Amino acid sequence: MKSKSQKQEELKKGKELFDKSQLLVFTDFNNVKNEDIRRLRSELKKLGAQFLVIKKRLLNILLKEKGIDFDVRKFKVSMGTIFSSAGIEEIGAPIFKFFKELNLEKEKILGGYDIKSKSIIEPVKILTIGQLPSREVLLSQLLGMIAAPIKSLLYLMDQKAKTHSINSG
Repeated sequence: MKSKSQKQEELKKGKELFDKSQLLVFTDFNNVKNEDIRRLRSELKKLGAQFLVIKKRLLNILLKEKGIDFDVRKFKVSMGTIFSSAGIEEIGAPIFKFFKELNLEKEKILGGYDIKSKSIIEPVKILTIGQLPSREVLLSQLLGMIAAPIKSLLYLMDQKAKTHSINSG
């Protein structure tokens, strides 16, 4: 059991992380090996995010102090919180990928909270965004879709020109 000073230190760390964050993602870390948690922490650190295991009661205190009406005690599991300065678009994919590798993506992502818009993020939304390709891939797909009709038109014009030159020659 943690002492009062340890709990205060944990709450202080949570406040510091919260102040730097624009997104919170809640995860269940039951039956996830310590080595996997270390790997997740390492991956998140590269993105400017941190995974913190903080008692639900302390997290509720933190959220209330920040004016957020969200009770994390509704999650009946051991919970970890990802504090991210990046948006859901940037952090969703690595979180999804991590839990997918463990075949736990659907049950371990509990939800989130967007601090900027002050809105709850459902787990389905995190899963959906996490499955999207990267921005660069989406842009190249869009470019391909835009270029396809032009290429088809050029091909048709080329074929028409060839048949016209054969018929007139």
